[in-house]
Order: sequence, then structure tokens, then C-alpha cells
Amino acid sequence: MINPIRRVVTGHTEDGTAIFVSDESFETVIIPTGDAAMATVWTTQTVPADCNDETDGRLRDAGTTLKGGSVIRVVDMLPLASSPFHRTSSIDYGIVISGKIELELDHQVVTTVEAGGIIVQRGTIHKWRNPSSDEHCRIVFVLIEAKPFEVNNQALEECMIH
Repeated sequence: MINPIRRVVTGHTEDGTAIFVSDESFETVIIPTGDAAMATVWTTQTVPADCNDETDGRLRDAGTTLKGGSVIRVVDMLPLASSPFHRTSSIDYGIVISGKIELELDHQVVTTVEAGGIIVQRGTIHKWRNPSSDEHCRIVFVLIEAKPFEVNNQALEECMIH
């Protein structure tokens, strides 16, 4: 894979003094679909987050999103790989760290975002594709639960289309 992820977590002593709780490195892991490698960096059970929750957010069970909470994840899209079309009830902030990614929406509408670009994904159906034959695309995603988009007072449901 590409460079490991370094995560530094802060916290407090019993008297409120700021401390470093952990400083560790880890790598992304290939997901079952084989199109990407991912690593969850942190999650919160709620939004707003509770800074008194001492749970290691990396170890909390989270799917793509966390109902009522938030997730920050690093995704390495593999060369020439593509995700399935999917929609989540979340607002997702995607920061492209390296490489480039194609974002495809309904009706084959596509845009390419390169390193340094930021995507604000607002509950639309979409898929990701790495157009490079030899470079990974690393994206940091922050996902926060959101109310689903409604059409004629009907919520657009979460979905995964293979």
C-alpha cells in the first residue's frame, strides 16, 4: 500500500491538563469488494460529539456511516478500481490527498478531482473510480449523519447498486 496513517489522539488528566493519549501508525486494509483499502481513524457515537467519551473511536463498530454519529476514514482507491453506485444518509467531506478520483453521479455525469480538491457529497447516488493504471488515490472522508434528501416528501433511501 502507500504511506501508513499516523494518528495522534489527545485527552485530559483527571485535573483537566491536556495530554497525548496515543500516537500510533497503521495501514489501510483491502475491503471485501477489492476496489479499495480503508482504515477508520476515529468515530463519535453522537453529534455533537462527547469529549468525555473515553472510547477509542477507531475501535467503535461503524459501517459506512454511523447512525447519529460521525466517522473519519482514509480510503485508498486502487488503480483502475471502481466502487458500486451507492447513497448514504450523510454529508461526506472528501479531501483528496494524493492521486485523482472520478466522481460519477446519475446519468453518467462525471467530474475528476485531483490532490488538494475537496468534495462535499450531500446524500446523492454516486460512485468513485480511480482512472490511473498505476497510482492509488488517497482520500480522507469525514461522514456525518444527515437527514435524507426528499423528493415530493419522500426520503431517498440509502442503497448499494452492484
